[in-house]
Amino acid sequence: MWIPVLLLLVGLVLLIKGGAWFVDGASGIARRFYLPEILIGATVVSIGTTLPEVMVSVDAAVMGSGSIAYGNALGSIICNTALIAALTIAIRPSAAARKSLVLPVSFFFVAFAVYGFAAYVLGTFSRVVGIVLLGLFVVYMVTTVLRMKKDGSIGGEGLTEEALEAKSGEDYTVESEEKGTKDKLWKDILFLIIGAAFIALGANLLVDNAIVVAQALGVSEKVIGLTIVAIGTSLPEFVTAITALVKGYSSLSLGNIIGANLFNLVLVSGAAITISPFPLPLSGTIGGINSSLVLDLPVVLAVMVLLAVPALVKERLSRWQGIVLLGIYVAFMALQFVL
Repeated sequence: MWIPVLLLLVGLVLLIKGGAWFVDGASGIARRFYLPEILIGATVVSIGTTLPEVMVSVDAAVMGSGSIAYGNALGSIICNTALIAALTIAIRPSAAARKSLVLPVSFFFVAFAVYGFAAYVLGTFSRVVGIVLLGLFVVYMVTTVLRMKKDGSIGGEGLTEEALEAKSGEDYTVESEEKGTKDKLWKDILFLIIGAAFIALGANLLVDNAIVVAQALGVSEKVIGLTIVAIGTSLPEFVTAITALVKGYSSLSLGNIIGANLFNLVLVSGAAITISPFPLPLSGTIGGINSSLVLDLPVVLAVMVLLAVPALVKERLSRWQGIVLLGIYVAFMALQFVL
């Protein structure tokens, strides 16, 4: 029994390290083409921190364990919101910019409506549902880039070399910059390749051994996905949130959390469902109804409403939100092993 547990932990470590290296490599390459930081953060970094969930869910779906893919997506959203975001808010409440939240929050609830329709009405996640979710991901990314371009976040036309140097705060010559680019480009590419390899290997180890552990403990795959796998794959978001908190940018983690939650529905679930459709998992019932319909999906909706709506209305995160969300998370985790 201890060998699968050890391999599961090794898989988590590979996912975390691989995700960090992938983001570092991709961001480094992007900067060498003078892409702005905000664009890198909204695309490369956001997708990079969600790669563990993507790889785990896709791997699980391919292996026929759709319940792990399902549990991982929903569990990651609950973990991101009711544990990670809740901790940062409870420790250090902060302001929240409504303008930066409207787009990802709107897309999240649209994606949740699609997800909910598949669960409550269809009772299965068909390939069409997966394609619709992936389509929402593409539309969101395009809309984000166009919006940043309209706001002037993307561009830089007309900037002189002196302006670029002042913006970056670095004093360098064109020759030294070109030399540095040549020297470091291969390192960024290496980080990208190794990071992707670690993520793929880590996802495989995590899924394989999570299934073994679940079977040995008599716990359903969906519960394992909602708890152990979800917490493990949410560690990149946790590290980002803690780093932002320590540096005094607690509101920064809010955008990362909401973006990651959106990607868990449209990218993580979308990819897994498209590759290998699966029926709504059943790990238990409440009042004779599938517990996912009574507990999991309502909790996902509740925690996102509790986090996002007050932030949009008051443009501020309050300590009471963090405390209530933490209480919901503790109760939710306890119920998973009781039902």
